[in-house]
Amino acid sequence: MNDANLIRMAHQIADFYAPYTEAEAIEGVAVHIRKFWDPSMRDRLIALSQTPDAGLSPTLTAAITRLIALS
Repeated sequence: MNDANLIRMAHQIADFYAPYTEAEAIEGVAVHIRKFWDPSMRDRLIALSQTPDAGLSPTLTAAITRLIALS
C-alpha cells in the first residue's frame, strides 16, 4: 500500500471520530489502528508521522502518539 492511501485511510478513521470529544477521538483512532491494521501498516504510519510534511491532522498525530504508547 502506498503512503498516500495509508494516510487517507487513517484520516477516514479520524473523521469518523470527529463528533467525539478530543480525548475519545484520539483513543478511538489509536485503538482502531492497533486492533485492525496489519503491523506493517501501523509501523509505516508511525514512520510517516515522524516526517514534518506528512500532512497528518492534529487528532491523527495525537492518536499516533497514543498508539506508540499502547505498543
